[in-house]
Amino acid sequence: MGESGLQTVMVTLRAPGPDRAADREALVAAVASATGVETPAVRAGRVCPHCDGNDHGRPWAAAHGTGIGVSLSRTKGVLALAVAPGPVGVDVERPSRVAAAPLGAFTAGELERSAGDADVLAACWAAKEAVLKRDGRGLRVDPLAVDVDVAAGSARFEGVDHPVTIIRPGPDVVLVVAAGGVPVVVAGSVSGGA
Repeated sequence: MGESGLQTVMVTLRAPGPDRAADREALVAAVASATGVETPAVRAGRVCPHCDGNDHGRPWAAAHGTGIGVSLSRTKGVLALAVAPGPVGVDVERPSRVAAAPLGAFTAGELERSAGDADVLAACWAAKEAVLKRDGRGLRVDPLAVDVDVAAGSARFEGVDHPVTIIRPGPDVVLVVAAGGVPVVVAGSVSGGA
């Protein structure tokens, strides 16, 4: 448990806002709700660990000056906001969209274990992104460096097995959270279809 009092990863699912500023405000509201503070006590932004730019890069948040683990992800019609007691990565995908993607991002083991199932491949892709977001490097790392075993709920990266929580919160939606095994609570809903 961090100083914020969080003991779980709180994931909020909702429709994306009209722009990134609206999604940032939704992240501030999610942090306030998860930590039990008023929104004026929350600060949030983005920072690129490579160039220090604040118009892109990893999201960050603090409540009353205490750092809070945050991550966000978007896919068609869905915004996922994760608030955690420590480092966290979240990704949300639509299997129908992943099925149309090239297979060059999947390891031989993932392709074998999935047997071509688009839902399993979407979970693999989302797990790769979640683990790499939690790591802080994101897709600056080749996704093939992460080997996901959906059935085991783990992703092997740099010789370490990382637990991932895989949730299917609605039709044609897969959500993956990488938070070192911290329990995950999901609130909100998603619409079906791509």
